[in-house]
Parts: sequence; structure tokens; C-alpha cells
Amino acid sequence: MTPDSSASDTAWLDLLDWRRQVGALYARVRELREHDPVAAHGLWQTERNRLFRDHAQSPLLPEARASFDALPVWPYDPALSFAAAIEPLPQERLTIPSSTGQDMPLVRFGRVTLPVGSLDVYWIDVYGGGVFVPFRDATSGTDSYGGGRYLLDTAKSADLGSTPAGDLVLDFNFAFHPSCFYDPRWSCPLAPPQNVLREPVRAGERAE
Repeated sequence: MTPDSSASDTAWLDLLDWRRQVGALYARVRELREHDPVAAHGLWQTERNRLFRDHAQSPLLPEARASFDALPVWPYDPALSFAAAIEPLPQERLTIPSSTGQDMPLVRFGRVTLPVGSLDVYWIDVYGGGVFVPFRDATSGTDSYGGGRYLLDTAKSADLGSTPAGDLVLDFNFAFHPSCFYDPRWSCPLAPPQNVLREPVRAGERAE
């Protein structure tokens, strides 16, 4: 997710601070989640609400902040938390659209198979990069954003880690909306057709 090119110098530094705080939050969440996933989920909600309410780089529009209380989130469901090995696939380069129409280059390098369906795993093929797992499901466009949600986005520090065996921790209870859901000035990659789950995933952030 990137802001428009007209951002001021201060805005860029504010964005740096946002990313630092998000990185620190996920470090705390990973540590707490090992022995108390529900408490980790509560911490995640509390801190995201604080950032959305108070931070200069909040994705919320100014008029939305005045009445903001908390981001809508489904209750924690342990049945939607998984650890999955990545099945290696032949690398495939592709370009997906962003919410503002810009192209986002990705490399599909693997796949995870979960009880709710299979999802391709991507590398965001720009400077710095990162592992990226977006998805859409049967709630998209009604109970959640039509462009999908993010399950893993290491470029933004949204990462729950791996098991000692090296499996990815993929917990849908921590799925979140991209910033463009709240403010169209943000440019966010949309979930590609390969990552559409047929069943509803009622976990993580939801629409009102």
C-alpha cells in the first residue's frame, strides 16, 4: 500500500513511524500468540484501533475519525487458525491490478492448502519485496471488502511467523482490510482470481 506522490515530507516520515509501530505490534502478537491466541487477537485489535484513531497516517478519512470507536472484527474462531507448509510451484511472474489501476508485479512461488481451500503464495516483486497472501471469499463485497483482505503481507510487517518445522502460521482471525478500503487515495493490490475461497471466512476484520 502506498500513498499518492503528492505526500509531504512529513507524511513520508509519519508513514515510516506507522510501519515501525505495526512491526513492533506484530512482534508482540507473535510472542503472545504462542501461548494465548485470544489475548494476542485482543492486543492486535486494541493497537490497530489506537493507530486508526490517533496516528497521522491512519487510513481513515478525517470525517470518519470523529465518530470512530473500533474496527469491526469477527469474534476469535480457533477453527480458522492454521499452520501450513508451502508447496513449491514453478515460479510464475504476473501483474495484478491495484485499487487505483496501477500494476503490481508479483511472483507466484508456492501454494498453501488449508481446510477452507488453497491459496497461492506470492513474492511482491518490487524493491524490498515481501511474501504476500491476499484472498477473497464468499463474504467479499457484502460482509467484507470486495477487493479482498490480506492474510499475510510481510512487506508491511503483517506476519504471524512460522512454526519450528517451518510451516507458515496463517490465522484468518488476523485478516485485515487494505487501506484503500477506508480511503481511495491509497493504492493496494487486489486479490487475484487464483486466491478466491468459495466459502465465507467469518474471521478477521469485516465491514460494518
